[in-house]
Amino acid sequence: MTVVEIPGSKSVTARALFLAAAAEGTTRLVRPLHSDDTEGFAEGLAGLGYRVTADGADWVIEGRPQGPANDADVYCRDGATTSRFLPALAAAGYGEFRFDASAQMRRRPLGPLTEALRELGVELVHEEQEGHHPLRIRAKGVRGGELTLDAGLSSQYLTALLLLGPLTEEGLRITVTDLVSAPYVEITLAMMRSFGVQVRREGKVFVVPPGGYTAVDYPVEPDASTASYVFAAAALTGREVTVPGLGRDALQGDLRFVDVLERMGATVRIGADAVTVTGAEGGRLRGLTVTMRDISDTMPTLAAIAPFADAPVRIEDVYNTRVKECDRLEACAENLRRQGIAVETGRDWIEIRPGTPRAAEIATHGDHRIVMSFAVAGLRTPGTTFDDPGCVRKTFPAFHQEFARLRAAWGV
Repeated sequence: MTVVEIPGSKSVTARALFLAAAAEGTTRLVRPLHSDDTEGFAEGLAGLGYRVTADGADWVIEGRPQGPANDADVYCRDGATTSRFLPALAAAGYGEFRFDASAQMRRRPLGPLTEALRELGVELVHEEQEGHHPLRIRAKGVRGGELTLDAGLSSQYLTALLLLGPLTEEGLRITVTDLVSAPYVEITLAMMRSFGVQVRREGKVFVVPPGGYTAVDYPVEPDASTASYVFAAAALTGREVTVPGLGRDALQGDLRFVDVLERMGATVRIGADAVTVTGAEGGRLRGLTVTMRDISDTMPTLAAIAPFADAPVRIEDVYNTRVKECDRLEACAENLRRQGIAVETGRDWIEIRPGTPRAAEIATHGDHRIVMSFAVAGLRTPGTTFDDPGCVRKTFPAFHQEFARLRAAWGV
């Protein structure tokens, strides 16, 4: 059995940074993810006047319930959570704040969130393209109230508003008309409870009370999306791998990717504090049709290994993957075709035929998940290379070194 330690969750780390900054008191984040995205988030907090210090591998954050300390110009890098959560945090304060991001992040939609903030009376302007960064906010606190939100492109719009709710004068009542990646919202609600806020849910309505947050020491669990790569590697090679720190009570919905692998023939054991995946003999995989709306960050992982299944793999209800770091659905199709695999796509689906992928240079489009997914498939396709292997720094800077160690341990 091979044991692989997975870095902390990006999703949990980002939410914890927001909550710690907004809380009364000092919070210690234990084993947070250190990557370009999370360091960009911490840097953005520092620019807004929050004190974030490193203590070994931990981060210590002094909360400012009153909001940002000064006017600021914040660069969000490639981080979607940074780009969406920090404007909501700034809106609760007082001052003028400008947010900008990388060209990749500028292309990703922000409109549903900023329209909701406008509905709450926040004065803001998109300086170039409406609904996209760069964004300028003239903040004077948020009274709160009722609003309607379409979170069909990203659950992060809803998370940003949920996190904002306790910082408003009256709280928020949010009616959601559409929601993708719902398990990420459950992460948010569970973490808010840890920081002292109980959100009431009434069907499609979320009721967030005012009153603020209370600081805690908060351990960050390993990243389930990142774990999908080693789980898929075990399934693809017929090996066994255990990831400690994730278990039956894990917050992250992306752990459900192991259910997909189980349907494909792998054996899965989920314990109290570890998950073990054992591939079928010879790495045999069964074809399937699967809806991945709620775990869409793992869609590229499945797409990359799909050619090795004994029947077509069809992945449905993943339109939101078209508005990630790149159009992931088309990026997967493009790279599979480069490898000689027959692929069909539609608005929100991809179907991949069985085949033997040939070695090719993978077009990463600067997307960390494209690299890591096709690196897994590369275990059975020697000669696979990448035009930008370093973009994994976004969430897992040491991925290539750790994956090389895994290959060496398995002799593949």
